[in-house]
Amino acid sequence: MDCPYCKYHDSKVVDSRDVDDGIRRRRECLQCGARFTTYEHVQPASLFVIKKDRRREEFRRDKLLGGIRKACEKRPLPSGAVEKLVDDIEAELYQLGKTEVASTIVGDLVMDRLRKLDHIAYVRFASVYREFEDITELKKVVDNLVSGEPEVTFSTAQLPLLPDDRTPGRNRARKVEEKLPEVEAKA
Repeated sequence: MDCPYCKYHDSKVVDSRDVDDGIRRRRECLQCGARFTTYEHVQPASLFVIKKDRRREEFRRDKLLGGIRKACEKRPLPSGAVEKLVDDIEAELYQLGKTEVASTIVGDLVMDRLRKLDHIAYVRFASVYREFEDITELKKVVDNLVSGEPEVTFSTAQLPLLPDDRTPGRNRARKVEEKLPEVEAKA
């Protein structure tokens, strides 16, 4: 660590203390004797979210926090509950040990935690995240909440190996389906 006063390249640590998100170190320059403070923070590896349209976007905590706050708006939640929820989700995403995560994984983590935290916030978030086509889909979600049944999700957390148009079995299946009406019409 270079001294900010004389630019000497070496210093000694006089005091170290843990602070909220890192370590605060009090240092003394070995040449001029001046004291200065440095802060060390852990910087996690970058994480990218793969969107539904296959775009890659860097994970942004503030974007996640904003979406969850919107769902929890005007709800009687304990102070700091939303921030704790986002901390837990972010920690779990980094613990996966991957550099890219599908947006469905992030959405499912949010849904799971909001369901436990507040039912109204859960329904609000679900209505946007699940992109309900009609009121019956929303009613199913509310009915599952009332009955205590777990929500059945059909999202896949794993990304496909090949794009849809290059998946070997799918093209063959489409060709067979296209020919079926012709066969039935002849019979």
